[in-house]
Amino acid sequence: QVQLVESGGGLVQAGGSLRLSCAASGRTFSSYFMGWFRQAPGKEREFVAAIKWSSGGTFYADSVKGRFTISRDNTKNTVYLQMNSLKPEDTAVYYCRALCGDLEVWGRGTLVTVSS
Repeated sequence: QVQLVESGGGLVQAGGSLRLSCAASGRTFSSYFMGWFRQAPGKEREFVAAIKWSSGGTFYADSVKGRFTISRDNTKNTVYLQMNSLKPEDTAVYYCRALCGDLEVWGRGTLVTVSS
């Protein structure tokens, strides 16, 4: 069974940085797309960034391009989201998602709060 555990959230001032981690377990992830999504209070969950585990190819939402970087460590089965130049509008619960064909698994999320 695939499990995802996020960590690294917290409170940061605008302009600051945080690095989120998503530790994956349960199987080999070489065929997976790993992604970060976020959900702000009162809003729908939205795509932030994704990485193709095998090739390392990355994809970003326009709102975070140039500020966020997604990466993975094959030896640790972990995906990271480096977030720089954070803005108050980045405040949300951040979720990790693993996608492989019909299999979709979500983590429980980690809260990021950016104060102005």
